[in-house]
Amino acid sequence: MQIRKMTVEDTALVADLLTQMGYPETLDFLAAKIAKMSQSAQEKLLVVEEEEQVVAFISLHCIPQLAVRGDFMRISYFAVDEQVRSKGIGKQMEDYITALARQMGCDRIELHSHSRREKAHEFYLRQGYEEVPKYFVKYLK
Repeated sequence: MQIRKMTVEDTALVADLLTQMGYPETLDFLAAKIAKMSQSAQEKLLVVEEEEQVVAFISLHCIPQLAVRGDFMRISYFAVDEQVRSKGIGKQMEDYITALARQMGCDRIELHSHSRREKAHEFYLRQGYEEVPKYFVKYLK
């Protein structure tokens, strides 16, 4: 298993993984998002390769905090190909990003995971995450 930076060349494979997550039709804008996010030191886009095939990806954001000493890392998307789930890839990736978050001065990692993603919730709980309610969103149309 190799973890590396995502590139624009990974667009189609990442789009397929996003489709598996329930986000179809990302292909027409995804390359531009990858290119834009790759320019920021606070954003990290990573893929996992096995036998030169992308089997997982994660997008991360280091968010500075004004009122507390540590910053936090946010996972916005994390997908492992359904053909290779439950083989330790997610755990290895999570271990990797935990070390990365510490290197970047973060004292916690947080994420939002839809209530329908019960297997993902089980994974995060096994990794030491805690459920912290409430989450609010305002959709801008």
